Amino acid sequence: MSHTDFAAHLILSTVLIIGAYQFYFWCQRNPLGPVREFRLSLDDRIPFWPAWVWIYSFLYYPAILYTTWVADSPREFIYLALSFLGLLAMQMAFFILFPVATPESWRTRQRERTWSERFLAFVQRFDARSNSFPSMHTSVAMLTALYLHAALRHVGLRLPGAHRAVVPVHEAALPRRPPGGRGARLARPSLLRHRMTGGQP
Repeated sequence: MSHTDFAAHLILSTVLIIGAYQFYFWCQRNPLGPVREFRLSLDDRIPFWPAWVWIYSFLYYPAILYTTWVADSPREFIYLALSFLGLLAMQMAFFILFPVATPESWRTRQRERTWSERFLAFVQRFDARSNSFPSMHTSVAMLTALYLHAALRHVGLRLPGAHRAVVPVHEAALPRRPPGGRGARLARPSLLRHRMTGGQP
């Protein structure tokens, strides 16, 4: 792939990420039913570690954009982009038809006393409580990890357990969320569609 192709992919990826968030914000404003609070007793046992917000914020987007580097051709990039758009469509269906929010108390624990807590408060101004079932970040990170795991095998770089590592990192990053497995499972149909429609790896 030429440097021109890579630059075009990078620009298009950035536009797609920004555009996808507009759909996400629209879903927040237009649920079809009452918003439920989803809380499990297991969630209360997860400690509050605001320092994870730095990994959450500065690893997430570079990892997604790195997929533009490993795409071998414009054709593969198109199918890769379509797989993310398919994932977005599934997320939107859940956000609109089954609106869920995390309890307000999970956000009031932090007092903005440290740099991590202040940055976490900044992120939470955009990342609403409704981004919880399924976790948009977990499902996108899972799809990214699955794609990179498959793509990087061909250059001799393996990521053993990458898909398992994604969930705990993203779930710890913005406490609290309902378990991320539901978001992670959404990624697999999108990756399968990507492969079946010709976007190899």
